[in-house]
Amino acid sequence: MAKTKILFFCQNCGAQSSKWIGNCPACNEWNTYVEEVIHKESPKSFGLSGNSLRDKIKPRLINDFELNSENRIDTSSEELNRVLGGGMVAGSLILIGGEPGIGKSTLMLQLALKMNKIKVLYVTGEESGQQIKMRSERVKLSSDHCYILTETSTQNIFSQVEQLKPDVLIIDSIQTLHTDYIESSAGSISQVRECAAELQKYSKITQTPVFLIGHITKDGSLAGPKILEHMVDTVLQFEGDRNYGYRILRSTKNRFGSTSELGIFEMLSNGLREVSNPSEILISQRDENVSGVAIASTIEGIRPMLIEIQALVSSAAYGTPQRSSTGFDLRRLNMLLAVLEKRSGFRLGAKDVFLNIAGGIKIVDPALDLAVVCAILSSSEDIAIDQKNCFAAEVGLSGEIRPVNRIDHRILEAEKLGFTQIFVSKYNVKGIDIDHPTITITPVNKIEELFQQLFT
Repeated sequence: MAKTKILFFCQNCGAQSSKWIGNCPACNEWNTYVEEVIHKESPKSFGLSGNSLRDKIKPRLINDFELNSENRIDTSSEELNRVLGGGMVAGSLILIGGEPGIGKSTLMLQLALKMNKIKVLYVTGEESGQQIKMRSERVKLSSDHCYILTETSTQNIFSQVEQLKPDVLIIDSIQTLHTDYIESSAGSISQVRECAAELQKYSKITQTPVFLIGHITKDGSLAGPKILEHMVDTVLQFEGDRNYGYRILRSTKNRFGSTSELGIFEMLSNGLREVSNPSEILISQRDENVSGVAIASTIEGIRPMLIEIQALVSSAAYGTPQRSSTGFDLRRLNMLLAVLEKRSGFRLGAKDVFLNIAGGIKIVDPALDLAVVCAILSSSEDIAIDQKNCFAAEVGLSGEIRPVNRIDHRILEAEKLGFTQIFVSKYNVKGIDIDHPTITITPVNKIEELFQQLFT
């Protein structure tokens, strides 16, 4: 008879204790320990007994392992391939997290339907087969090699997997699965950890890529124990504002590629569309110049793109000036306003300042500083900036224009989109060794110097 054991787990970090404690010694959070009943049996290893598994896996010299050109599997999605580092790696475990309704299931279903030559098993514990069929009709895709399984028990899933032998396995979602080896409810810390461990073992033994869709908590972190992120090979974050159509797929952990890449999608009525050139979408098309608008040349990961900064400066009607920012760090906005007030003499302390990054995306690149300053000054003076001008520089606390990295890529992107002038720090000019015949590179040193060139 299996032994029943009671343990207490921290809901924040996954640490365990034999008794309830108020303060978690691992993450220092309060009142996060919950009681769970553990009922373990001897697990079976996907048709491999302990002796056969021990005989099969033996230590080998690192020089005996061979790499071939087929170690990456094409996902039929350029954006997803870019984020993964060139495609899926055989035997990799990939976790995708995001807010409810952001498009995680749609992204995975489109992935399953687009890989026509690869056998894909889509396991869902949140929707029925009819609902999956309705979504496939909406995205207008079909496949002869995509199988749907509505199941939450890992034992039943693995029995079907042994018969089907899929090339790619998709789990939607890891929080809905449960194993018979643990007596606790689905979604609990012990269940998520045990189910993920079984899927990890299956992935490594059979060399099958496995995608896990994960829920997130109210603070934006992946739900479940922190050990879940350590177990998987890749952690992808699918984010975006649901009021806008754009979605960004970021990699926060990748054992087989860079974490600086990102993929951009647009949510349409017929599913997610890949955005190959985000700069043209993130820049509004206008017939006439409008004050308070500046174009910034930024880099997300290793991908250059141009975005539109919109600012509105008006007199404070209620006494206390308001400071509001969408897509840009509010604390950095307050710092830039203090620099304009103290170092450059612009009286903005009694005015409301509203800032917005077009497209509903969030950018943390310091190279946006100069465009933010120009958009604020343009709105304050009610003088429009030429649509063919863009900016790429950081602003220091003394009002100096500081250089930014990879300036050549920023200039090339601006030149490709038809901009005729880009303002950069004078300290960046030394590192520019590429001839740019169609764009003028204007170095600046102080905010006052930039103001004279733009607005006088």
